[in-house]
Parts: sequence; C-alpha cells; structure tokens
Amino acid sequence: MLILYAGTIVLSAFLLFQVQPIIGKMALPWFGGSAAAWTVCMLFFQVTLLLGYLYAHLSSRYLTPRRQAWLHAGLLLAAALTLPIVPSDSWKPGPNDDPTMLLLGLLAASIGLPYFLLSTTGPLVQHWFAQERPGSVPYRLFALSNFASLLGLLSYPLLFEPRFTAREMSTFWSAGFALFALFCGALALNGRGRSAARHTLREDAAAGKPSLRDNLIWCALAAVPTVVLMSATSHLTANIAPIPLLWVLPLVLYLLTFILCFESARWYKRWLFLPLMAVLTPVVIACSTFPSLMPSGIVWPVLLFCVSIFTYCMACHGELARLKPPPTQLTAYYLMIATGGALGGMFTGLLAPRAFNDDYELTLSCIAAVCVVAAACYHRPAEPMQRDARIKATVFCTTLVGVLWAANALWPSTPTAKARNFYGTVKVKDAEHTGGTVRQLTHGVIVHGRQFLDPEKRRWPTTYYGDKSGAGIAIAASRHGAGQRVGVIGLGAGTMAAYCRPGDVYRFYEINPLVNQFAERHFSFLRDCPANKQFAPGDARLVLDVESPQQFDMLAVDAFSGDAVPVHLLTQEAFAIYFRHLRADGVLAIHISNRYLDMAPVVRRAADAFQRTAFLSENASDPARGTTASTWVLIGPRARLQRYALQEVPPAPDVRPWTDDYSSLLGIMK
Repeated sequence: MLILYAGTIVLSAFLLFQVQPIIGKMALPWFGGSAAAWTVCMLFFQVTLLLGYLYAHLSSRYLTPRRQAWLHAGLLLAAALTLPIVPSDSWKPGPNDDPTMLLLGLLAASIGLPYFLLSTTGPLVQHWFAQERPGSVPYRLFALSNFASLLGLLSYPLLFEPRFTAREMSTFWSAGFALFALFCGALALNGRGRSAARHTLREDAAAGKPSLRDNLIWCALAAVPTVVLMSATSHLTANIAPIPLLWVLPLVLYLLTFILCFESARWYKRWLFLPLMAVLTPVVIACSTFPSLMPSGIVWPVLLFCVSIFTYCMACHGELARLKPPPTQLTAYYLMIATGGALGGMFTGLLAPRAFNDDYELTLSCIAAVCVVAAACYHRPAEPMQRDARIKATVFCTTLVGVLWAANALWPSTPTAKARNFYGTVKVKDAEHTGGTVRQLTHGVIVHGRQFLDPEKRRWPTTYYGDKSGAGIAIAASRHGAGQRVGVIGLGAGTMAAYCRPGDVYRFYEINPLVNQFAERHFSFLRDCPANKQFAPGDARLVLDVESPQQFDMLAVDAFSGDAVPVHLLTQEAFAIYFRHLRADGVLAIHISNRYLDMAPVVRRAADAFQRTAFLSENASDPARGTTASTWVLIGPRARLQRYALQEVPPAPDVRPWTDDYSSLLGIMK
C-alpha cells in the first residue's frame, strides 16, 4: 500500500506539470504566442488547483469514506472519457473575441476535468495516508509530489519536446492519465471501508485550531511567490522569447523551493536568504525597469531572474514550511496555500493588465515578498533574539531601496503615451537621436518603430526597415511597374508605409488593437501614405488562413512578440500559407533580428521544404538615417535577389524542420 500511495502521488504530480507546457504549445499559437497568454494559462492552473484542494478538503470533512471513494472513482472515469487532450479548432479566436476568457474556456474544455482530478491527489491521498497510519506525518509526501512535478517539467524540454510532436506527447500523456486513474481509483475504493475521521472538533481544539492570522499568513506566503514567478516569467518570455523552455525553468525553481522547504528544515536559513533579498530587490527592479543595464546575451538575464525567483520563493516557502500545522489541519493548510496561489494568479493574470498601464507586478512583488517574510518572522519567531536586529535591518533596507526604485518606475515621464492590454504594454515617447528628435514605439522593452519629427525626415524608413535592410531590398526586388501589392504582418509604427506609392496596395495584419491605435494617432507614416491601405485585425496566420489568395508581390513577416518571432509563424504550415498568398515571382521577407536566437536555420529548412532559395540580408546601423542593424531572410526568385549581393542561408542539417506539431530551440540558441 505504501508503494501504491507513493506511486499515485508521483504519477499525478508528473502528469500535472507536464500537461502545462504540452497544452500551452498546442493552444498558445492561436493567441499570438505572447507572454500574456502563458500568464492566463498559469491563472487557469492556479484556480483549478484551488478547486481541487477545496474538493479534497470538503469531501474529507463532510463525506463518509465510502461516499468519497465512489464519488472520486466516478470522477476519474468521467475524466478518462474526455481524453485525448487536443484543443478543438472551434476555440480559435476571432478579431473581436476576448482572448483571456476564450483561452480560459479552451483550457477548461480541453484539460479541465483531468487537471482538476490531478490537483486533488496531493492533499487527498495524504489525508487517506494519515487516516490509515495514525500518528504519521505525511508532509514528506508533499515534497515527493513536488519532486515528481519537477521531473515532469524538466523532462518536457530535455526529453519530450526535442523528440516528439505535440500530438505524440498528448497521446503519451493521455495513456499516463489512464494509468493514474486506475491507481487512484484502486486506492480510493480500497479505503472505502476505513472508519470516518471523527477528530475534527476534539483534536482540532487540542492541537490549536489555526487562527485568522495563521490563515492570512499562509495565504500571503503562497500568493506572493506566485506573483514573483508569473511576473518574472512574463518578463523573460516577453523580452527574450515566448518559448516553453522559459516557461518551464522558472516553474522548476518554484517547485524546487517547495521540495527543499518541505523535505527538511535544514535547507532554509533566514540569515542567508533575507540578506539575499536585500541585495536582489534593487538589482531586479533596476534591470527590469532599465534593461540596458543587463549584459548582452541570453545567459545573464536568465541567470539573474532565475536566482531571484529561487531566492524570493525559498524565503516565502521556507516561512510557510515553518508554520505548517499538525496533520489534523492538513487539508485546511493546503487549501489556504492553493487559495494564495489562485489569488496571486488572479492578480497577475486578470487585475494587473486592467489596473496598471505598465508592467509593475515584478517591482511590487519583490517589495511584497520582503514584507510578508518579515511578517512571518515576527508572527512565529524561530531565530535567536540576537538575529532579530539583522532581520529588521534587512527588511528596512530592502523595503526602502525597493520603494525608491518603485517610485522611480511608477513616476510618470513626459511626453509619453502608454497603455496596456492582453498583449502587453505599448509606449510612445519622444527622444533625442543622432539625426534629430524622434518619436518611438516600444512593446515591452523592444523598439517597434521610430519616426523623425522633422517634416523633411518623417517619411524616412527607420529602425529595421531602411532601404539597405532586408525589408527595403525586398520592396525593391519585388517592384515591376505600378501597383505593387504588399502584405505586412506586424504593423508597429507603420514604418513600412514609408515605401508606398500611388496605386500601391498595402495590407497590414496586426493582432494588438493598441498598436493600431498608437500607429494612427502618434505617427504619420500611415497618414502620409498615398497607397490604398487595408487593415486586417487578429492573428495574421489565422486571418491569412481563411482569406482568398492576396497575390502579394512582397510579404513581410515582422510580428515580434517581445524579442522573438512567435513560433507558430515559422512552421512549415505557416510558410504554406505565406506562399499561397504570394505571386509566383513574389518575395517573402522574414525579420529574424534577435539577441538570443539564430532563426536563420529554421527559415532555411522551411524554404527547402518548398524547393525555394533563402538569402540572408544583414545591414549595419546608420544613426544619421535612424536605422538600426537588422537581419532578414528573403525567399524569392534567385535572379532578382542575387542582384543585391546576398548570400544564401547555409544549410542546416542538424536543425529539424519546425511544424505545428514540433519545434525546439535547443539547437538555435546563440
């Protein structure tokens, strides 16, 4: 029976956390592949976990073991009948749909019941274990559960994603859930004859029933690290790449802190982690507010935020483990942990995008972590009195520095237009530049367009779109007389409109309505354009998929999400859509400038699949013209593109072609 208990908990935790990146990879491309979409997924997981813990608590308190066993076995059977986990195409969003609610609905319909049943397993099985073995302490089963969750997360990017397609992984997961349902059902039905727990009044009173303050501290210690996790993950995926690897790594560290803190008290030391928080708080706030302070490359940003996530979560979860109650209050304790996680998810996924006009969650969560750990320290002191002064000094210094940095981040700067929605924060700001005063558009920390305010220069194509860039070359190479048809995926500030002429047709595809508003209101590229301008709201791939062939002479793909092209725009299925809308002699231009990923091999493999030639275009920056260094891959007629002295993209035999079912970034990191 001990093996069955441990096996059920391990399998459930493994499946619980492996399904998160699997369903994310299958569903997120429909919602722009943005960091916000993953945040909404995390919200769903947290709320469903809360419902699972609530079910475990209420069914253990108010149902006899026999009724609880039959109810749970019936739910397991119903969940197994919903397999396999494949999202229906009916959930694909339209231009006017609310992406948050639609994504939550998709997750509920696809994995809702199986995920709910997996969520109940930890507290429920530990409760059964405590009933069958009176006097035992089941908290190490919680550490075992988190260790299995850690294996589930690590195995996804290292073992499953590089080798299997999404549908294959879905099949494996569904088979694993069926096995789990057999294990858990057997465990439930085996214990249906156990005596009902009658300890709730007498033993709770003897053990000291948790006070309101206890419940609030438990909830806060669970909520704050959730906000730290989600906001730091959002920052990483928005400004590096919206990829499963950067969703998984922070979650691995989050779970690791749970494992260490609940396995043994020796891992968490206040004298170490409180000073670390004091040092990291101003550093994290500075680097998230001013990304230019970070060294270039992928290693240092990821390292800083991962160390920060581990430190803050270790401090909060360490205090949470110190305050764990006797086993008689086990389900209530876990319920408050799940409540805190759900509240943290709701704050980050629902409240913050609507209440704030910028990404302030990371700053606020760092300060909140210091405050709640300080409250826990004084709620139930566990350190010698001589260390209290050190704790006070750490808390005071951290809070002071954090508040100063927060004030700097929150202080309004002028002249700036700023707004935020599901897809992130969009800002417009005037700044001095080498060639004169410019107005620039940023999404997160990435510049998405810049325009000179000087009337003589305002029609110059700037940033990544200069006449020597891949975009400028593609425009020139695809012109043959009057009436050029141009498609642009990713509007930005509307800079591509600087190339339009009378008689041309420019069709812009943009998923973020804020970008459309800012481009038309704060920049004049679109107003000055004499061509016929058309706008297609929504995810470009979904829109193009249902449109009749547009016969573009040139199609530019520049739909950055943070600092990376969303993966679903680089698959072979996506290129099939692009080529369907291009003329036979048209040019496809893919913008791949990136500080962390080399996407040229991926584009080369896609071009090879359609027997087309891919050319690499790289240009240096020219501050006087307002252009920046950029890298594009152009796919089009060899005779036209070779006139611009472009080199072919080298073959990439080691990079497996990307499809909607398969993609992996392990082989293209710089």
